This record gives sequence, structure tokens and C-alpha cells, in this order.
Amino acid sequence: MMWYDGGWGWGGWVVMTVVMVLFWAVLIFGLVALVRYLTGAHHHQQPGAPPPPGAGGWQGRRAEDLLAERFARGEIDEEEYRRRLALLREHR
Repeated sequence: MMWYDGGWGWGGWVVMTVVMVLFWAVLIFGLVALVRYLTGAHHHQQPGAPPPPGAGGWQGRRAEDLLAERFARGEIDEEEYRRRLALLREHR
């Protein structure tokens, strides 16, 4: 009976328990990440959402929308709005 004197004792049980919990945590995390990747929102586009970057003129349209929002909130006056809008449209 060599296990009684040279065994790990309670330390072995603690190490095995920690390793088992870590193993299951990594496995569950991996499965959840895989499912979220395969069914995630990046695969589905909401109706009315802007097209992804690089899809024909989207960047210029978004800049005009942001400028219009700033004007609507009163952050810039009408003169500034028209000047910046003309500059945006000139560089498209």
C-alpha cells in the first residue's frame, strides 16, 4: 500500500477539482462564443440600417447626417451648417 504514505492527500483532490472546474468553464465559454459567432448580430442587418462601410457613398451620407444632427441640436448655426455642408459635398 504505497499510496498511503507517498500520495498527494487532500492537495491532489483540490488540484483535480480546480482543473475540472477550469476545464468545464473553458468548454462552456468556447461553446457560447461559437454559438454567438454563428448566430450573432453581425450576420443580420436590421431594416433601415445604413449599409456597411465601403458600400457606395455611405461615408458622405453619414457625415451629412451628423452635420444635420448638430444643426438640429443647436450646436452650430445656419451659416456654419451651410458652409460645412457645401464643403462636404464639394469633396465627394
